[in-house]
Amino acid sequence: MPALSPTRSERLAALRAEVRAIESAGVEKARDCLPFGIESIDARLAGGGLAVAALHEVTGATAALSDDAAATLFLAGIAARLGQMRAGGKGDVLWAFSRRDLFAPGLALAGLAPARVIYAECGSDEDVLAVMEEGLRHRGLAAVVGEVGRVQMASTRRLQLAAEEGGTTALMLKRWRRSEKDPLALPSSAVTRWRIASAPSTPLPVEGIGRPRWHLNLVRQRGGEPHEWIMESCDAKGCLALPAELRDRSAEADRSDESRRAVA
Repeated sequence: MPALSPTRSERLAALRAEVRAIESAGVEKARDCLPFGIESIDARLAGGGLAVAALHEVTGATAALSDDAAATLFLAGIAARLGQMRAGGKGDVLWAFSRRDLFAPGLALAGLAPARVIYAECGSDEDVLAVMEEGLRHRGLAAVVGEVGRVQMASTRRLQLAAEEGGTTALMLKRWRRSEKDPLALPSSAVTRWRIASAPSTPLPVEGIGRPRWHLNLVRQRGGEPHEWIMESCDAKGCLALPAELRDRSAEADRSDESRRAVA
């Protein structure tokens, strides 16, 4: 076999380097988002999941305690899965708050173990924002969570920049205050904005309470369209699930598609 000319060798080496760069970019892109692992959600999210180095906002659909709890646990599940992405699955989460109503056992049910949470009790929303920004720039945390009310655009822009620089996810839980003003009414630099509401739980064949369900409303996302889903609440690993009847319907649709392809 004749030896390759220097020119051909250089071209081949350049092509190989280009292929490696493309493959590396694909790996980095996969690391840069957190998928939910549910096709109906991930297919609707720009990038196939939640951007990791970004700010995401979550609020209850109303001021009702059930919606507030659903929003908190939805966010806790995300934080838990971000922690699992870290080496050894032991990434710590900083949680800043100004109200003493955070229930650690409830967070644990959504996959966020108390040993993995660093609690920061703050005196005001301004202090929460300052702690969040400092935590995001630390670079050693899996996620930074902050509970606030209505926040100005400039503050969200600072958090988004800090998340990008630190490569850490900022999760903002916007809680309803006594004013009853919509926490998402003001503009924001957040990449995604969510409203979470409680929904009727999974029906059981016997008397009892089934797995809770949530109504997820993706109000806004950068580079994508809004959408809504009904999902079962986070399990002990922070994962959502499709309701059983929707799983059965999806499986039936897949079988129908296979039958049509076989006939064709």
